Amino acid sequence: MRSQIFNRKSHTQSNTKSFFPKISLPWGITIGYLTIMLLLPISALLLRVSLVGASEFWEIATSPIALSAYDVTFVTALFTALINGVFGTLVAWILVRYDFPFKRLIDSIIDLPFALPTAVAGLTLANVYSENGWIGSLLAPSGIKIAFSRLGVVIAMLFISLPFVVRALQPVLQEMESDIEEAAWSLGASKFQTFWRVILPPLFPALLTGITLGFSRSVGEYGSIAIVSSNIPFKDLIASVLIFQKLEQYDYAGATVIGTVLLLISLSILLTINLLQAWGRRYQ
Repeated sequence: MRSQIFNRKSHTQSNTKSFFPKISLPWGITIGYLTIMLLLPISALLLRVSLVGASEFWEIATSPIALSAYDVTFVTALFTALINGVFGTLVAWILVRYDFPFKRLIDSIIDLPFALPTAVAGLTLANVYSENGWIGSLLAPSGIKIAFSRLGVVIAMLFISLPFVVRALQPVLQEMESDIEEAAWSLGASKFQTFWRVILPPLFPALLTGITLGFSRSVGEYGSIAIVSSNIPFKDLIASVLIFQKLEQYDYAGATVIGTVLLLISLSILLTINLLQAWGRRYQ
């Protein structure tokens, strides 16, 4: 009888162990860190927004000023990410394939937006592209206004997101052998055909990663854009500045709703891009 009870206990313990697998120390630290740094803040935001009624949530999320801020934020971020996808590829190609004076200095300057405080970046861009700045003064007679306009938002997003594309492509270009290109040329392929069919396919996942990171960085940017733009609604007001303005007005519900919409749209776009990356790797 005792042996049967002991066997039942051991069987129950083994089932419990199999149902709750042992978590190793690295996994436990990782899960704990991600819970504290990511899951708890997101859960707090969703819990706070759950206190807002559905009708009030819809009214705030679809207000004209909010829709204008979404347009300026996401459309401009996507536009600048695509531009940096082209020019970032060109910069990474030149840095990897060519030797020229001050190459290491230029390679180091690429990382400047990483280290430069965003407020300093915005102040620098405002001084350069304002009507009295070095570049802005040259464009002002033609009626082109960069600083304190939506074009200034574009310049700021281009500045802060370029390193993501360059640094994502450089390792792939360094591992890519030039013999493949020479073989394509020897078979009669043009330079465009060689780039499109030989170089671009292995570059595409890294390029998409760089564009995704640049887009995410642009959507979440605040400091530089708040300085280089006029922050006027329906003109160049971005969502993050709108959230800060609502917090200054003690409109915590409005700030929470817009922050939640920003979070959901960003997660949806990033999930879609990750699925495209997975599809691209499978296709290759």
